[in-house]
Amino acid sequence: MTSSHTDYSIRQAFDPEAGARMGSAELRANFHIGGLFVPGRINLTYTHYDRMVVGGATPQGSALELEAIKPTGTANFLDRREMIAVNIGGKGSILVDGETFALDSRDMLYVGMGSKVSFSSDDASAPAKFYLLSAPAHQKYPTKLIRICDAKRLDLGSQATSNERSIFQFIHAEGAKTCQLVVGMTQLAPGSVWNTMPCHIHDRRMEAYLYFDLAETARVFHFMGEPTETRHIVMANEEAVVSPPWSIHSGCGTANYAFIWAMAGDNVDYTDVDAVPMETLR
Repeated sequence: MTSSHTDYSIRQAFDPEAGARMGSAELRANFHIGGLFVPGRINLTYTHYDRMVVGGATPQGSALELEAIKPTGTANFLDRREMIAVNIGGKGSILVDGETFALDSRDMLYVGMGSKVSFSSDDASAPAKFYLLSAPAHQKYPTKLIRICDAKRLDLGSQATSNERSIFQFIHAEGAKTCQLVVGMTQLAPGSVWNTMPCHIHDRRMEAYLYFDLAETARVFHFMGEPTETRHIVMANEEAVVSPPWSIHSGCGTANYAFIWAMAGDNVDYTDVDAVPMETLR
C-alpha cells in the first residue's frame, strides 16, 4: 500500500502451531522484511505483534516527512506512538518539532509521542539510512539523541564459541526513558558468526532483528520457532525479521556481521528471558 512517498504492509500474528506448518516461502512472507531502504522512500511494516512497526527511511534530495498510515488510525504517525531511528547509512539529520538532530552512522534518536518528524541526508550520493522502530505509547518522553559512543557497552562471548561480540544498549534503565521500546546493537568480531546462542524466548515481548554489515554474497541463517520446532530464514544484508513472543531468535552467519535488535512489551528488563537448554532444541 502507498501514500505519497510512503509504502506500508501489514503482517498478521500467528500461533506456534501455524508457524510449525509453514514452509520457506510462507515463513518469508510472514516474518521476513526486505526492501527497507529505497532511495527517496519510507517503507513501513505494521505488525500485529505488540503493534510494532518496523521500517526504513532513505532520504535522497528533499526531506521525507513521517506520514500517518491507515493501520495507526491517527491523524499523525506519532500521535499515540513513540519511535526510535537508528542510522546505518551516511550522515543525516532528523527534524523533530522544529529541532534538528544530526546522526552519524550507528547513532540513534528516540522520539516521544506526539512529535512531527522528517528525515534528511547530508549527501544524496551517500544517503542516510534510518532504521525505524515504533510502538504504542502511553505518555510523552523527551526526544533524545544517543550516539554509539554513549551507548552502554558489554563485551561478551569468545572465539572458542564463535560468538565474540560487543553489545551496545541504546535503551537501558539508567538512560533514555521509553514507554516500551527497547533497542540495541550487536557487533560480532571477525571470526565469530553466532548470535544469541544459547538461545532464549521471552513470552512477554516480541523481537525484531535487522542484519547489516554483510557482504553481498554473505548470509545469516536466522533461527526461529518454538525450541522443539525450530525453523530458519535466510537473511541478506539490510534485511529484517520479526520473531513472535513464542519464538527463539538466533542466527549464524557465513561471516561476521552486525544486527540491531528491538523489542516492545511489558517491561524493559534485559534479564527477563526464559533460557532454552541446548539439549532441548529440535
